[in-house]
Amino acid sequence: MKTFQPKILTALKGYNAKKFSSDLVAGIIVAIIALPLSIALAIASGVNPEQGLYTAIVGGFVIALLGGSRVNISGPTAAFATIVAGIYATYEMGGLVVATIMAGLILIIMGICRLGALIKYIPYTITTGFTSGIAITIVIGQLKDWFGLSYPTGTKNVETIEKVENVVRNFSTVNWTAFAVGAVALAILIVWPYISKKIPGSLIVVILGALVVKFAKLEVNTIGDLYQITRGLPKFSAPSISFSMVKELLPSAFTIAILAAIESLLSCVVSDGMVGSHHNSNTELIAQGCGNIASALFGGIPATGAIARTAANVKNGGRTPVAGIVHAVTLLLVMVALMPYAALIPMPVIAAILIMVAYNMSEWRHFLDICKTAPKSDILVLIATFVLTVSFDLVVAIEAGLVMAAFLFMKRMADVTEVRKWTYVAEDDNAIGQDELHGLKAVPKGVIVYEVNGPMFFAAADKFIEIPISDNDKVVIIRMRNVPAMDTTAMRNLTNAYKACEKKGIAMILSHVNEQPMTAMKKAGFYDMVGEEFFCANIDESLEKAKSLVEAK
Repeated sequence: MKTFQPKILTALKGYNAKKFSSDLVAGIIVAIIALPLSIALAIASGVNPEQGLYTAIVGGFVIALLGGSRVNISGPTAAFATIVAGIYATYEMGGLVVATIMAGLILIIMGICRLGALIKYIPYTITTGFTSGIAITIVIGQLKDWFGLSYPTGTKNVETIEKVENVVRNFSTVNWTAFAVGAVALAILIVWPYISKKIPGSLIVVILGALVVKFAKLEVNTIGDLYQITRGLPKFSAPSISFSMVKELLPSAFTIAILAAIESLLSCVVSDGMVGSHHNSNTELIAQGCGNIASALFGGIPATGAIARTAANVKNGGRTPVAGIVHAVTLLLVMVALMPYAALIPMPVIAAILIMVAYNMSEWRHFLDICKTAPKSDILVLIATFVLTVSFDLVVAIEAGLVMAAFLFMKRMADVTEVRKWTYVAEDDNAIGQDELHGLKAVPKGVIVYEVNGPMFFAAADKFIEIPISDNDKVVIIRMRNVPAMDTTAMRNLTNAYKACEKKGIAMILSHVNEQPMTAMKKAGFYDMVGEEFFCANIDESLEKAKSLVEAK
C-alpha cells in the first residue's frame, strides 16, 4: 500500500451520473447536519460561530480531496472543544492558528513515516477516559448559557473547575425563560430521531428556537447578542510565529495531532465496515495534516474525521470523496447566503445541541462496562484519565494516562515472566526432570534445567540473577523457547550469570533461542563468548550435549 494515494484517484474510475447523484444527495444532507453543529462547536471552543463553518468548509474540502477514505467526512468535533478553548483563552487566535498548523505538520510527518498503524497502541481505556471527560467538560461549559446566567465583567471562565464555581456563585442570576427554551430544545433533540431520521433534529431546534425567540420577543440571549457575525468567504491570513510561542504550544499541538489521528482513523475503521472498503491510514493522516493547516490559514480551528457525519454520509448513499467535497461546497453557499441569520439562534438552543453531542460522545456505557469487568490496572488508567481531563486539561490527561498505562503494562509483563527450575521426581545417576509440555525426561546428574517464560526486558531482567547455582552443578541449561524478546538489560544480566558460571567451572547451554533474542545475543557478542556449540535447537539436543560434558568432566 502506497504511503500517499488519495482515494479520489481510484474512486472516480468508472464514475457515472448515478454515483454522482448519490454523492450529491448525501453531501447536501451531511451539510445540513454539519451546519448547526459547526456553529455550536465553534462557540463551545470559544471562537466566533463562522469559524466552525470555515473549518468544515476548508478542512472538510481538503481532507475529502486528499484523504485515504472513500466516505470520511471531516470538520470540527467536540473532542477539540476543551483544548481549543484553553489555547484561545491564553494565546487568542494567533496562538490557535500556530498550534493547529504545528499539529498539521505533525500529522503529515506521522503519515510520511507510516505511523498510521501506531494509533492502535493507545489503550482503549485512555480514549474512553478522555472522551468521557470531554463530554463532562462540554456539559459544564453549557450551563451558563442554558440557565441564562450573567457573570461580572472580568470573570475568568476557562478551566472546568472555574466554570463550576462560577455557575454556583452566580446562580442567583438565572433566567428561567432561557432555561425553558433550552429544556424544550433538548426534549425535541431526544424525541426527534423517533419522528424522522432524514432531517437532523439540531436543524429543527435551531429554526424553531430562532422563530420563537424572535417573534415572541423572549428575553433570551442569541448568538448575535454575544458574537459579531461575519458573512463572506474564508480569507487567507498568515500567522505571526515566534520561537517562544512554538515552544509553549508544542505539547498542545501534539495533543491536537493525536486526537485528530485517533478520531479520523476510528471514523475510517467504522466507515470501512459500513461500505466494505479499506482506508489507507497513512494517506488519511497526511490529508488530515494538510486539512488542518489549510483550516488554520483560512480562519478555522482544528478538524478531524467526524464519526456521526461520516455515518450519515454512508446511510444517505455517499460512496466516494465527492460527497465530502459536496458537503463543503454546500456549507460555503449556505454561509454566504444565510450566515447573518445565525445571529437569531438562541444560546440555550446551542447549549442543548452541545449537551446532546456530549451525551452521544460520552461512551458512558463503555465506561461503566470497563469499571465492572476490566482488571484493576485498566480501571485505574481509565479513571485517572477521566479525572485529569475534567480537573486539568487534555494534555495532562493523555500524557499521564499513557505513562500510567505503559508502567502498568510493564509491571504486568514482568509479573508473568518467570525463570522456573525443573522439578525432579527421582535422584540417581539419571534423574528424571519434569517438562510440562513433553512429560518426563532423563536429566544427567550434575545438570540443572531452568525454563524461562515470557519476554525478558528491563522490568524482568533481574530474574536471570535469581538463578541459584551450587558448586555441585556441572552444567546449566537455560531453556528459552518461550522467550519472544529480549532487551539490553536482560542481555547484560544473562552475561553476568554466564560469567558467574564460568568462574565456578560450570558450563552453560542455551536451548531453543528464538530469532529476536538470538539477534540480540549476536549483536552483544554473547553468542561468540559462549560459543556456537553451546546453542542447541531443542531440549533433547541440550540434554545430550550436557550428558557428554558431564562424562568428559
